[in-house]
Amino acid sequence: MRNRNNWLILIVILVAFSLWIDLSKNIAIINPFNDKPIVERNVDVKLGLDLRGGLQALLEADVPADTVITTEELTNAKNILQNRANALGVSEITMQTAGDRRIVAEFPGVTNPEEVVATLKQTALLEFVDMGSTPAPVGSLIQTDFGVENPAATTDTGETIYHTVITGAGLETASVTRSQAGAYEISFILKPDSTNIFAEYTTANRGKFLAIVLDKQVVSAPTINDPITDGQGVITGNFTQEEAQTLAVQLRSGALPIPIKVVESRTIGATLGEESIRKSVLAGLIGLSVVILFMAFNYQLPGLIADMALICYALFSLMLFKLIPVTLTLPGIAGFILSVGMAVDANVLIFERLKEELRAGRNIRQAIDLAWSRAWPSIRDSNTSTLITCVILFLFGNTFGASMVKGFSVTLALGVGISLFTAIIVTRTFLHTVLDGMKLTDHPRWFGL
Repeated sequence: MRNRNNWLILIVILVAFSLWIDLSKNIAIINPFNDKPIVERNVDVKLGLDLRGGLQALLEADVPADTVITTEELTNAKNILQNRANALGVSEITMQTAGDRRIVAEFPGVTNPEEVVATLKQTALLEFVDMGSTPAPVGSLIQTDFGVENPAATTDTGETIYHTVITGAGLETASVTRSQAGAYEISFILKPDSTNIFAEYTTANRGKFLAIVLDKQVVSAPTINDPITDGQGVITGNFTQEEAQTLAVQLRSGALPIPIKVVESRTIGATLGEESIRKSVLAGLIGLSVVILFMAFNYQLPGLIADMALICYALFSLMLFKLIPVTLTLPGIAGFILSVGMAVDANVLIFERLKEELRAGRNIRQAIDLAWSRAWPSIRDSNTSTLITCVILFLFGNTFGASMVKGFSVTLALGVGISLFTAIIVTRTFLHTVLDGMKLTDHPRWFGL
């Protein structure tokens, strides 16, 4: 009795909290002592590209086909590009690696796709380039051997090819400083591996020029006066404070380990999305209503109690979707609607067992507990197999950049998890609360007998 009451209190609190989240777009918890928000968050429903419209872009490593690209390099490039796009104020960005050299990027709600594409094309590829004894002028564009399949063949065109000593992938950090003369500089620290390479090069090339090149454009070309063996240095140039800060941010969080190019980009309109949302919501309401009527008609009073649990299931699901948050797409909505059927499936198994126990002469309390314990192995195995399938779909979508497959697997998996909670805890608690004091002989038809 004590455990049942505790669960009932928890369920009531969860329902109240879910209603608060589900009916809100923004939530805030205010500190009563200073009237400042302790928690302040937007909990509006996040819509995916197919429902909201926006930009979809396909990015690819801009290196020769036979160049080996590690998973770590591609993942780092994806994270850097995502940080760069977030700096534009674009929310709910989805970026996924696809294969071993491509990234699929989605920007829901983008109103200026040209700006986003231009930002993605700014690869911020930093190179420390060997200029020998004759430096290229600051601001000039040069050709380096980084990513070039056959530098020797390229020299036949008459263009000078410079050797890249290290790239921005070797940077540990970068920050804005000022020289003794007050000029803005970018101080940088190299990673240990790059520190060794840099130390060997500067030791062997004292008195020569080492250009600092960003996206093939010479930023500065200082002379190597002394060997740099501690992995620390500065980038000098006629920088304003804003230019220096922008460059430091690009180098700190935007120095791509591999060059990236935009292979394809397309704008998706929101008109189809609005119609899809309307039809999806209608389909969900129809499906939920049919399930509620089926349970009530087929299982009478226990069915009505299960309908209450099913409403709790819907409230809990929407609450989690908004809090995580889950970006809803059409396949994601389909996964949620499918999980409604999974939620009912557990109740059907329990109630069929309940009927059998009642027919065998058990009292209502015994019948409820026995029905649950004997139906549990079937519920556990069926839902476990569904969750395993969700994991496989998620991994597949994550590997090949199929965001819609991921959306389906995420909402289905969450729905299955919540359905287990409602079937095992909510429905069982409601059944005991309402039915324990009732005599079966007084109302056999209320149990579908």
